This record gives sequence, C-alpha cells and structure tokens, in this order.
Amino acid sequence: MQNTKIQEEWFSKGEQYATEINEMVDFGEKNGWENWKGKEPEDTRSNLAEAVFNLLKTANQNGDTESFRADFPPAHTPIIPLFENRSQSIEQLHFISDQKIVFMTGTSYEKRQAYLLDHGQVTALDENIQAIGKSKQRHVFAIANSEKISVYQDWDGELINEFQLMQPLEAGITDLIPFNDGSKVLLVTSFGMYLISKKEEKLIHPINENNEEDWTPDIDMENATISNDNSYIVVGDQSYDHRILDPEGHTVGSVGAQSSYPHFCLFAKDDSQLITNSCHFYNGITIGINSDKYMGADIEAYTESDDYTVIDEEMRVYAGTATEDYYILGDAYGYIKAFDKKGNKLWRHFLGSTISGMTLSDDGKTLWVGAHSGILHQLKLDQGRRDTHTIGNGNHYEEFRLLIWKDEPQIWKW
Repeated sequence: MQNTKIQEEWFSKGEQYATEINEMVDFGEKNGWENWKGKEPEDTRSNLAEAVFNLLKTANQNGDTESFRADFPPAHTPIIPLFENRSQSIEQLHFISDQKIVFMTGTSYEKRQAYLLDHGQVTALDENIQAIGKSKQRHVFAIANSEKISVYQDWDGELINEFQLMQPLEAGITDLIPFNDGSKVLLVTSFGMYLISKKEEKLIHPINENNEEDWTPDIDMENATISNDNSYIVVGDQSYDHRILDPEGHTVGSVGAQSSYPHFCLFAKDDSQLITNSCHFYNGITIGINSDKYMGADIEAYTESDDYTVIDEEMRVYAGTATEDYYILGDAYGYIKAFDKKGNKLWRHFLGSTISGMTLSDDGKTLWVGAHSGILHQLKLDQGRRDTHTIGNGNHYEEFRLLIWKDEPQIWKW
C-alpha cells in the first residue's frame, strides 16, 4: 500500500511538473522571457527520491525494470540529493556497432574507468586505460595508457599502429582523436595539444609565439576536433581563439570568440561547415563558418560578420555530434538541442546536469548522452515520446538510463 501511494505521488506530480515546464519554455521561446508572468514550476518530489531509488534497485535485482519504469518515469530534479556525492562525469563516448558503445567515467584529472555497453549490459574494461578515441571515419580506435597509444582497425580489430609516448603525460587526456588511416593521433590535454606520430610528438597548441623563457603550454577549457576527411584540425582554449590548422598542424585560419572563452568546436557531417562555441558562465554563442572560408579565415572576436552564421546565442556547449542534416549540442543546463546549418532550432530535450559526452549510431537513429550527474542515456531519435514526463519538444524515446555512480555496488538501469 505504501509503494502504491509513492507511485501515485511520483507519477502525478511528475506529469504536472513536466507539463508546466514545457508550457513555460514554449511561452518564453515564442513570446520572450520578459513576458512570462507566471511562477517557475517546482518539482516537489525530492522527499520520495530515496524510497524510489530503493524500489529501482529491487526492480534491477528482480529483472523487472520495464514495469518499474512505466510506474516511475525517470526524472532529474528529485534525485539531485542522491547523486550529489556519487556523481561522476561520463565522457569519451564512441559508437562501435549496433547497440554497442564504449565510454569512460571520470574527467581527465580523476581516476578513470572504461566500460563497454552492449544491448544494455555493461562490462568494465582494463583499469589502466586512460583514454579512448575514435576516428571520424573508418572506425579506427585509439586506446591510451600512461606509456603508449595503441591504434586498432575496428574495436576488436587488428593493431595497426602503436606510439610509445616519449615523455610521461603531465596531465590526463581530455580528448584523443586518431586520424582515419591510423597514422597519427591528436592528443588533447590541459598541458597542450600534440600531434603524435611515429616520428614525433609535435606541440600544435598553444604556440610560444614570442619565445618567452618561462612559457608553459598550460591551458584551460581545452577543446579540439578534426574534420571528417582529416583535412583540417581545429584547436582552442580559454585563453586562445579557435585556430584552423592543416593536417600537419600549421595555422591556416582563426575564428575569434563571440562570447568570452572558446569552449567547443565541431564539423558538420559532410565538412561543409565548422561550428565554434564560446562561453560566458553558463551561457554562450555558437557560430558556423562555411568550408570555402576555412583557408585564410580571419574572424574577429566580438564582431558581427557576413563570414559566419549565428547558430545559437544561448548555450555553453560541452558536447555535440552531427547527423546528416543537423547538429545535436549538449549544454551546461542539461539540455540537448538540435540546430540546422542556418541556425534554426529544430528541437530541445531535457536530460539534466551538464552534458559531458555524446555519440550517435552510424544510421543516425540511436543517440547516447552522458552527463556529469553520472547518468548515461540511450535515446531512439524521432521514435515518439515514451511518457508524459518528457521535458522538451523533441520526439524522442528514451530506452533506458544507467546510473553509474561512485561507491555504488552496481550500475542501476532505469
């Protein structure tokens, strides 16, 4: 009887909250937030969180998560007290095949753990893995430990290259991107970005342009990407504007920040556009530069220009991916949002907590999203909403979410 009362309260209050939030956001986007006169909706279910979590654990142990989810549609706000001391970043998500991905828990400066997710089943991988990367095309994977980077053709495929690191890493690996042929790897750390090949470890960002004696390559908010055809590398960080480089690391263009700090970059699926995001606190601006402007790009910071398209003027972007037709970007507030190359917002979908990683299946139908809350979401895009508790105007079906928390005896499926 007690469980029935908890279920009824969780369901009815959750449905009401989602309805009110969606109505408020729809109004604000259409009419301007300054015209919203209603009060902010409140999710008042935090008092139920511990009991619901215990019921979730029981459902996992009984193999009954499907019916549990129908009775207790997942939510973010009520369970914040549960993950405040248990949360961990989920990042470096990479699609392998079918319903299989690999991902890491922990940020670059924490002890990490690599996992394989295959059809809802999670397997821990070698604890010495410090980073995992995947090429933009041809399914080349790079796996790094403290001494070397191994490059494979396909996840379980043959070893095609191995790079012994000439000097121990002074910082953890923020990102690792192998080239499509496995001949080189872009290594991104808070102590500089390097092109790693058999012949050298070449520092390509930042550059000591004035040959200062006490200069070090320390950076913050380091972010980088490679074009899908590997013709261009883009690098940026808190103190340096985004630079467009050739495959050897030579500068061919620059993109000034339109907000305070360069924070994210991504190429369109067909490389026809490069988007760069710069942030200020929890907000930011994303602009797009078309491919005919890459060579010789010279976009001034904080300056309107016909040389770029404004994609978005709200998000501080932490992670993103590109489908054939649009970008999916994840922000500091826990939203994923889709934009086309002209800056039209196509949809938004709320997951909760800062988005920390994202990967998309090759057919573009399944999206995996990791968050700093320690939660990994598996979504079927454009497959219809699963319940009346969904926050956002996207048409997406969440198959499940995994609570991958510190100090928990297992990973809980919701």
